[in-house]
Amino acid sequence: MPGTETKIIIADDHPLFRVGLRVILEDLCPAADVVEADSFDSFKRAIAANPAASLVLLDLLMPGVNGLSSLQFLHDDFPELRVAVISTLSQRTWVRSVQALGAAAYLHKSTTPAQLKEALQSLLAGQDCWPQSLSESAPASEALEQRLERLSRQEFKILLCLKGGRLNKQIAEELSISESTVKTHVSTILRKLDLNSRTQAAVLAERLLSGVPLA
Repeated sequence: MPGTETKIIIADDHPLFRVGLRVILEDLCPAADVVEADSFDSFKRAIAANPAASLVLLDLLMPGVNGLSSLQFLHDDFPELRVAVISTLSQRTWVRSVQALGAAAYLHKSTTPAQLKEALQSLLAGQDCWPQSLSESAPASEALEQRLERLSRQEFKILLCLKGGRLNKQIAEELSISESTVKTHVSTILRKLDLNSRTQAAVLAERLLSGVPLA
Protein backbone atom coordinates (compact mmCIF):
# COMPACT_ATOMS: atom_id res chain seq x y z
CA MET A 1 0.00 0.00 0.00
CA PRO A 2 1.37 3.47 -0.86
CA GLY A 3 3.10 5.32 1.96
CA THR A 4 2.75 8.76 3.43
CA GLU A 5 4.60 10.41 0.55
CA THR A 6 1.93 9.52 -2.00
CA LYS A 7 0.80 12.59 -3.92
CA ILE A 8 -1.91 12.37 -6.56
CA ILE A 9 -3.08 15.05 -9.02
CA ILE A 10 -6.64 14.96 -10.36
CA ALA A 11 -7.05 17.09 -13.51
CA ASP A 12 -10.71 17.25 -14.56
CA ASP A 13 -13.08 20.16 -15.14
CA HIS A 14 -16.11 18.33 -13.72
CA PRO A 15 -16.27 19.03 -9.95
CA LEU A 16 -18.51 16.06 -9.12
CA PHE A 17 -16.21 13.66 -10.91
CA ARG A 18 -13.22 15.07 -9.03
CA VAL A 19 -15.09 14.57 -5.76
CA GLY A 20 -15.87 10.97 -6.72
CA LEU A 21 -12.23 10.26 -7.53
CA ARG A 22 -11.07 11.89 -4.31
CA VAL A 23 -13.47 9.79 -2.21
CA ILE A 24 -12.20 6.57 -3.82
CA LEU A 25 -8.55 7.61 -3.45
CA GLU A 26 -8.97 8.59 0.21
CA ASP A 27 -10.52 5.18 0.86
CA LEU A 28 -7.68 3.37 -0.91
CA CYS A 29 -4.88 5.53 0.43
CA PRO A 30 -5.93 7.71 3.41
CA ALA A 31 -2.45 9.24 3.73
CA ALA A 32 -2.38 10.46 0.12
CA ASP A 33 -2.15 14.18 -0.60
CA VAL A 34 -4.65 14.84 -3.41
CA VAL A 35 -4.26 17.98 -5.53
CA GLU A 36 -7.03 19.10 -7.93
CA ALA A 37 -6.97 21.07 -11.19
CA ASP A 38 -9.92 22.11 -13.38
CA SER A 39 -8.17 23.54 -16.47
CA PHE A 40 -4.96 23.15 -18.43
CA ASP A 41 -3.50 26.27 -16.79
CA SER A 42 -4.27 25.13 -13.25
CA PHE A 43 -3.02 21.67 -14.17
CA LYS A 44 0.34 23.05 -15.31
CA ARG A 45 0.62 24.96 -12.03
CA ALA A 46 -0.16 21.80 -10.07
CA ILE A 47 2.48 19.83 -11.99
CA ALA A 48 5.07 22.57 -11.51
CA ALA A 49 4.42 22.52 -7.77
CA ASN A 50 4.41 18.70 -7.59
CA PRO A 51 6.81 17.37 -10.25
CA ALA A 52 7.35 14.12 -8.34
CA ALA A 53 3.67 13.22 -7.97
CA SER A 54 3.00 9.49 -7.64
CA LEU A 55 0.06 9.51 -10.06
CA VAL A 56 -1.75 11.92 -12.37
CA LEU A 57 -5.40 11.29 -13.25
CA LEU A 58 -5.94 13.26 -16.44
CA ASP A 59 -9.10 14.22 -18.33
CA LEU A 60 -8.40 14.93 -22.02
CA LEU A 61 -11.18 17.52 -22.51
CA MET A 62 -10.40 20.24 -19.96
CA PRO A 63 -10.62 23.94 -20.83
CA GLY A 64 -7.44 25.05 -22.58
CA VAL A 65 -6.66 21.59 -23.95
CA ASN A 66 -6.46 20.88 -27.67
CA GLY A 67 -6.65 17.16 -28.40
CA LEU A 68 -3.81 15.40 -26.61
CA SER A 69 -1.90 18.60 -25.82
CA SER A 70 -2.01 18.04 -22.05
CA LEU A 71 -0.58 14.53 -22.39
CA GLN A 72 2.02 15.74 -24.90
CA PHE A 73 3.03 18.39 -22.35
CA LEU A 74 3.63 15.69 -19.71
CA HIS A 75 5.36 13.39 -22.19
CA ASP A 76 7.78 16.14 -23.24
CA ASP A 77 8.41 17.96 -19.93
CA PHE A 78 7.71 15.35 -17.23
CA PRO A 79 8.35 11.95 -18.87
CA GLU A 80 8.83 10.17 -15.53
CA LEU A 81 5.34 10.99 -14.24
CA ARG A 82 2.88 8.12 -14.09
CA VAL A 83 -0.29 9.20 -15.92
CA ALA A 84 -3.73 7.59 -16.15
CA VAL A 85 -6.12 9.10 -18.68
CA ILE A 86 -9.80 9.13 -17.68
CA SER A 87 -12.03 10.17 -20.55
CA THR A 88 -15.41 9.89 -22.26
CA LEU A 89 -13.60 9.10 -25.51
CA SER A 90 -13.12 5.45 -26.41
CA GLN A 91 -12.06 5.20 -30.06
CA ARG A 92 -9.16 2.81 -30.67
CA THR A 93 -6.99 5.56 -32.15
CA TRP A 94 -7.37 7.71 -29.03
CA VAL A 95 -6.39 4.84 -26.77
CA ARG A 96 -3.40 3.88 -28.90
CA SER A 97 -2.26 7.51 -29.12
CA VAL A 98 -2.47 7.82 -25.35
CA GLN A 99 -0.48 4.61 -24.96
CA ALA A 100 2.15 5.81 -27.46
CA LEU A 101 2.56 9.01 -25.43
CA GLY A 102 3.54 6.99 -22.38
CA ALA A 103 0.38 6.83 -20.27
CA ALA A 104 -0.04 3.93 -17.85
CA ALA A 105 -3.80 3.58 -18.22
CA TYR A 106 -6.92 4.55 -20.13
CA LEU A 107 -10.15 4.49 -18.11
CA HIS A 108 -13.54 5.36 -19.55
CA LYS A 109 -15.83 7.58 -17.49
CA SER A 110 -18.66 5.08 -17.87
CA THR A 111 -16.69 2.70 -15.66
CA THR A 112 -18.65 1.71 -12.55
CA PRO A 113 -17.41 2.96 -9.15
CA ALA A 114 -16.38 -0.58 -8.21
CA GLN A 115 -14.43 -1.03 -11.45
CA LEU A 116 -12.85 2.40 -11.08
CA LYS A 117 -11.79 1.59 -7.52
CA GLU A 118 -10.23 -1.67 -8.68
CA ALA A 119 -8.39 0.11 -11.51
CA LEU A 120 -7.08 2.85 -9.20
CA GLN A 121 -5.93 0.24 -6.71
CA SER A 122 -3.97 -1.46 -9.50
CA LEU A 123 -2.47 1.85 -10.58
CA LEU A 124 -1.39 2.71 -7.05
CA ALA A 125 0.26 -0.71 -6.90
CA GLY A 126 2.29 0.13 -10.02
CA GLN A 127 0.27 -1.81 -12.58
CA ASP A 128 -0.99 -0.54 -15.94
CA CYS A 129 -4.68 -0.61 -16.91
CA TRP A 130 -5.93 -0.80 -20.50
CA PRO A 131 -9.43 -1.57 -21.81
CA GLN A 132 -10.08 -5.11 -22.92
CA SER A 133 -12.29 -3.95 -25.78
CA LEU A 134 -12.69 -0.63 -27.55
CA SER A 135 -15.60 0.97 -29.36
CA GLU A 136 -16.00 0.39 -33.08
CA SER A 137 -15.14 3.13 -35.52
CA ALA A 138 -17.61 5.01 -37.66
CA PRO A 139 -18.04 3.31 -41.08
CA ALA A 140 -16.43 6.21 -42.96
CA SER A 141 -13.17 5.83 -41.03
CA GLU A 142 -13.18 2.05 -40.68
CA ALA A 143 -10.61 1.41 -43.43
CA LEU A 144 -8.09 3.81 -41.92
CA GLU A 145 -8.78 2.48 -38.41
CA GLN A 146 -8.05 -1.03 -39.67
CA ARG A 147 -4.79 0.07 -41.26
CA LEU A 148 -3.74 1.82 -38.05
CA GLU A 149 -4.40 -1.41 -36.16
CA ARG A 150 -1.65 -3.04 -38.24
CA LEU A 151 0.98 -0.82 -36.64
CA SER A 152 2.99 -2.14 -33.73
CA ARG A 153 3.21 -0.02 -30.59
CA GLN A 154 6.64 1.27 -31.60
CA GLU A 155 5.47 2.07 -35.13
CA PHE A 156 2.47 3.95 -33.75
CA LYS A 157 4.76 5.94 -31.47
CA ILE A 158 7.02 6.84 -34.40
CA LEU A 159 3.98 7.83 -36.48
CA LEU A 160 3.04 10.40 -33.83
CA CYS A 161 6.64 11.63 -33.77
CA LEU A 162 6.36 12.55 -37.47
CA LYS A 163 4.13 15.49 -36.52
CA GLY A 164 5.49 18.78 -37.85
CA GLY A 165 7.85 17.12 -40.32
CA ARG A 166 10.40 16.02 -37.75
CA LEU A 167 13.58 14.42 -39.06
CA ASN A 168 14.73 10.85 -38.44
CA LYS A 169 17.63 12.16 -36.36
CA GLN A 170 15.28 14.07 -34.05
CA ILE A 171 13.00 11.07 -33.61
CA ALA A 172 15.96 8.76 -33.00
CA GLU A 173 17.28 11.03 -30.26
CA GLU A 174 13.89 11.25 -28.55
CA LEU A 175 13.28 7.49 -28.60
CA SER A 176 16.93 6.49 -27.99
CA ILE A 177 17.13 4.37 -31.12
CA SER A 178 19.26 4.59 -34.27
CA GLU A 179 18.39 6.68 -37.31
CA SER A 180 18.44 3.56 -39.47
CA THR A 181 15.84 1.96 -37.18
CA VAL A 182 13.62 5.03 -37.51
CA LYS A 183 14.04 4.98 -41.29
CA THR A 184 13.02 1.32 -41.43
CA HIS A 185 9.99 1.93 -39.21
CA VAL A 186 8.88 4.93 -41.29
CA SER A 187 9.02 2.85 -44.47
CA THR A 188 6.95 0.16 -42.77
CA ILE A 189 4.44 2.74 -41.50
CA LEU A 190 3.94 4.19 -44.99
CA ARG A 191 3.45 0.72 -46.42
CA LYS A 192 1.00 -0.46 -43.74
CA LEU A 193 -1.05 2.74 -43.95
CA ASP A 194 -0.95 2.87 -47.76
CA LEU A 195 0.55 6.36 -47.71
CA ASN A 196 2.79 7.85 -50.38
CA SER A 197 4.97 10.19 -48.34
CA ARG A 198 6.16 11.30 -44.91
CA THR A 199 4.11 14.44 -45.42
CA GLN A 200 0.92 12.41 -45.54
CA ALA A 201 2.01 10.55 -42.40
CA ALA A 202 2.77 13.86 -40.66
CA VAL A 203 -0.70 15.17 -41.51
CA LEU A 204 -2.25 11.99 -40.10
CA ALA A 205 -0.19 12.36 -36.92
CA GLU A 206 -1.48 15.93 -36.54
CA ARG A 207 -5.06 14.68 -36.85
CA LEU A 208 -4.54 11.93 -34.30
CA LEU A 209 -2.96 14.29 -31.77
CA SER A 210 -5.50 17.06 -32.26
CA GLY A 211 -8.53 14.81 -31.94
CA VAL A 212 -9.83 15.58 -35.40
CA PRO A 213 -12.16 12.72 -36.49
CA LEU A 214 -10.61 10.37 -39.03
CA ALA A 215 -13.80 10.22 -41.11
